[in-house]
Amino acid sequence: MQILHIYLSPEHNFFGHHGQPAGEAPEIEVTEVECVAGRGLKGDRFFDWKEDYKGQVTFFEHEQYERLCEKFGVMGVPPSAFRRNLITKGIDLNTLIGVEFEVQGVRFLGTQEAAPCHWMNQAFAEGAEEALKGHGGLRAKILSDGILRSVGAGARVSNSPDSSAASPVAQSGEWSATHPRFHQAFAFSNSSHGISDSSAFGLRRSK
Repeated sequence: MQILHIYLSPEHNFFGHHGQPAGEAPEIEVTEVECVAGRGLKGDRFFDWKEDYKGQVTFFEHEQYERLCEKFGVMGVPPSAFRRNLITKGIDLNTLIGVEFEVQGVRFLGTQEAAPCHWMNQAFAEGAEEALKGHGGLRAKILSDGILRSVGAGARVSNSPDSSAASPVAQSGEWSATHPRFHQAFAFSNSSHGISDSSAFGLRRSK
């Protein structure tokens, strides 16, 4: 998984605005963000929103953004229009629902789809809500503290099935990235900056 963009917003534009005009708070792109376990992303509108909140952070696939741009002939509208925090590339986010996973050393629990709403038709294009059903992104809880950084277009993803940094072997009733059938580890590198991040992307699902 690559993180192409990180977006934060201090206020809600759509959430809680049903029957009212949308808000005008900007989505601010940053190159890194502090994740706080059980609380959210520092500087974002959902930080400390509710105890044990299911949407402490949201993910959205860049592939879906590209699909909608092509479908509706949209140009010049950035992926921030969807009001998701982390724009990803290289993984089907629906596979992470109900799964504990790790990105750049930070652990998350995928809780549910970030279902699209009618505001998408206004923010992106008429028909976007319907087109995004089943592909609205991922809501997740943050399980550990850490820093996430956007890796940029120069990064690459490679499978590393022998990586020693993968998740611990699952106990009975669970599967883990270290199991021979399910092991996936993704090593990230950015050769243009001389940076190498060999942290694993581990998965664990409760039975």
